[in-house]
Amino acid sequence: MTESSKLIQYDDGYLNKTPIFQFVLLSCLFALWGAAASLNDILITQFKSVFTLSDFASALVQSAFYGGYFLISIPASVVIRKTTYKLAIMIGLIFYIGGCSLFFPASMMATYTMFLVAIFSIAIGLGFLETASNTYSTMLGPRKYATLRLNISQTFQPIGSASGILLGKYLVFQEGESLASQMAQMTPDQIHLFRLQMLQHTLEPYKIMICILVAIFILFLITKYPKCKVKEVANNQNTPKVTLGETLKYLSGNGLFKKGIVAQFLYVGMQVAVWSFTIRLALDLMPHINERMAADFMVISFVCFFVGKFIANFLMTKFSVNKVLLAYSIIGCILILYVAFIPNLTAIYAAVAISILLGPCWATIYAETLKSVEKKYTETAGAIIVMSIIGGAFMPAVQGFVSDMVGSMQFSFIVNFFCFAYIGWYFYYKMKLENKEG
Repeated sequence: MTESSKLIQYDDGYLNKTPIFQFVLLSCLFALWGAAASLNDILITQFKSVFTLSDFASALVQSAFYGGYFLISIPASVVIRKTTYKLAIMIGLIFYIGGCSLFFPASMMATYTMFLVAIFSIAIGLGFLETASNTYSTMLGPRKYATLRLNISQTFQPIGSASGILLGKYLVFQEGESLASQMAQMTPDQIHLFRLQMLQHTLEPYKIMICILVAIFILFLITKYPKCKVKEVANNQNTPKVTLGETLKYLSGNGLFKKGIVAQFLYVGMQVAVWSFTIRLALDLMPHINERMAADFMVISFVCFFVGKFIANFLMTKFSVNKVLLAYSIIGCILILYVAFIPNLTAIYAAVAISILLGPCWATIYAETLKSVEKKYTETAGAIIVMSIIGGAFMPAVQGFVSDMVGSMQFSFIVNFFCFAYIGWYFYYKMKLENKEG
């Protein structure tokens, strides 16, 4: 075996080359959490009718999901630091499998709370997976291609998102009239039996997910992965460790970092809210279609999201990041106003088009926010930015509450206007700041 064919880990944790099978298997995890997140959009619509929920109550699906992400991100990072990326991934897969399995007793108990517990368990698993996989993807190869590897891995996520919507469309949603129309013609006893039957349909995609997850778990178990951990330099007195207290004090006094945290919080909340209620909006504005037909709008939304990433990447080679995201935000605000105030079918297509503008937001806000932090504080700062994903638990509930208060799902989209407006202001502020410094 020649020296070039050997897998070598450098002191900084990176490798001399990328182990292809291990990298592809790791990238498949990105599709798995994309599928889980998009299935929530199906569940919100299904549970709304089956449990006769308010829009606020139905949005608690996302609150349970992103709340789990928020709570587990720091513990997951501790596990990774003390053990290995592979072990954290396997723990995540176990929680993911357990959460999917909880759908079976939840469907038998027929209680909304039990379904929320199952979704929360899935989120804990995904928190481990995402915390480990994003960094691990960058480490599996030469340092100079780290960003490229992460971008390649991230292309699996919208594929998983579209797959999750298709599973929900064909396995959860059924042919015929919408659930609300069918139940309007039934007696109370018939409605009870019908609800139990509809809950059984929610099991179908999770049966498939369990099979896939078990197969992935076995592959990870038998596949040898490099540790990709940075080698610690012993007795280095010139680089004292920064304490958590010192880091938090620094970050709390960093105004630009705090503005970025708010922008990321609102972005994630807006994305989840728009996707959570797109199917509901289609059903409201097109009462002649059923849930299965309405799900097509979400499939198109994920395609738009995917395309939006590529358009933004191209534009960022021609213009500054701040200008591109400011333009995206302005167009986004206009589209959201159109969705909220134009009472015809074109509002649905405007809601779908918003996904084009969501594509570059997460990664760009993350990177730009981290730029404002001194290097010695970036590890903790990065974890805090990831924790801002809690916005996905908050903003859908706010939109659901507004919908219940005003009696209009369409008007409730106005909540997202304020999110996009702040993001636009954030990049305008950064653009002015950089121009001043220049």
